[in-house]
Amino acid sequence: MAEYPAEPLPDQRWNRRRLRSNNEWLLLERLRTTGAASRAQLARDSGLSKPTVSTALATLEQAGLVREAGTVAPDRGRTAVLYEADPSAGHVLGVDIGRARLRLAVADLAGTVVSRVDVANRGRSATAVAEAVLAAARQVTAEAGLRQQDIVQAVVGTPGVFDEETGRVRYAVNLPGWGRAGLFAGMREGLGTALSVHNDANLAALGEYAFGAGAGSRLFVYVLIGTGLGMGVVADGELFRGAHGAAGEIGFLPLVGSPVPAGTGPAGADTPSRRGLLEDAVSADAVVRTARDFGLTGPLTAKHVFEQARLGEPAAVAAVRQEAQRLAHVVAAVSAVLDPDRVVLGGGVGHSADLLLSTVEETLHGLTPLRPAVVPSALGEDAVLLGAIATALRSARPLVFDRRTDDPE
Repeated sequence: MAEYPAEPLPDQRWNRRRLRSNNEWLLLERLRTTGAASRAQLARDSGLSKPTVSTALATLEQAGLVREAGTVAPDRGRTAVLYEADPSAGHVLGVDIGRARLRLAVADLAGTVVSRVDVANRGRSATAVAEAVLAAARQVTAEAGLRQQDIVQAVVGTPGVFDEETGRVRYAVNLPGWGRAGLFAGMREGLGTALSVHNDANLAALGEYAFGAGAGSRLFVYVLIGTGLGMGVVADGELFRGAHGAAGEIGFLPLVGSPVPAGTGPAGADTPSRRGLLEDAVSADAVVRTARDFGLTGPLTAKHVFEQARLGEPAAVAAVRQEAQRLAHVVAAVSAVLDPDRVVLGGGVGHSADLLLSTVEETLHGLTPLRPAVVPSALGEDAVLLGAIATALRSARPLVFDRRTDDPE
């Protein structure tokens, strides 16, 4: 009778390691998603044997991925030790780059924000903005009591569309020079960690799905109305980006009845001097222009116009109503193409959704029989930042697991 070798063949060793690794990942995800549990509970939930669970927990505890979370005394039998995923096993960095402000936060693997920095964006060039981001990243990391190398993954939200092949951002016309080659490669080097770049509206949509008004939706749309106009689409929990990452760039849509502006044709397709006419009509700047057209005077911002509308100032009320009517046309067009069950209004203008919703719904009823629920953002100005953190965690969790359980055999 043939004898098995004392040591398994290399492919057998790999298979055994993979089996152990799968068991460990299964238990870690169970603890992360549903909370602390005993060995017996984990065995029942996973279908693994108690010895297998004990071995896997020992490995995870040694790797610093799980920790004891107390004990529980059952009605019968011995007191059982409870285990939980250790959120301090790794940290991520989220960055929201806007024309007016830079928002950065460090979160642990449970998604809990442990430090945050909000600063005015005073950079007058792309290089200055990038340097300000790096300075703020160093600050927020230090305030979390961490070293630069403790950040496993960083995610940046920015206007425009990031081209992974060229490493450049296109269409971010509200941030002059932001499409410069090498800009994000330099930021990645300065951060000293893995860095991915995403459209801000897309991240806001993911943030609302993970933490806010999009939770539980089968297909929902996040409309970001601020300095610009953008949209993120999440279907069954996954972001829809389109063939070239530009899905949701609704600011480029024409406004019916208006001429096409010069400088937006094929020759300037990647770097237009301005966005499309719809963004000119539905944005914070549009609210200010409309308010002036209706007679409001003095130094104005969209926030000021909405504040005046709350006080009943007629010109401000008229401007807000016109913005809501135009928003209804956006929702009608999106509904005809995507059939979402929910549309979330966010961004700077979206913060005042309570003044917009009744007119949006009234106008929408006159435009189309397709009427998704239109709701305000639950995350407000934090949507992009929290979306960046949620995106970073999706990469960081398996990466931390692999690093800490890697078997050199």
